[in-house]
Amino acid sequence: MSTPNTVKVKLVRSPIGCKASHRATVRGLGLRKLGSVRELQDTPAVRGMINKVSYLVQVL
Repeated sequence: MSTPNTVKVKLVRSPIGCKASHRATVRGLGLRKLGSVRELQDTPAVRGMINKVSYLVQVL
């Protein structure tokens, strides 16, 4: 169960064929394999990373 100041992010599309900076952002979020989920602190930096690769991830 997530606490109020965290956000769960799931990788739903492959970063293969995307810009190198977008692949690096996905790795920076801690996502490796398709379907992997990470619970991260809800900070402006993390929100910006999620917005950058919003077409690859899903916020749960």
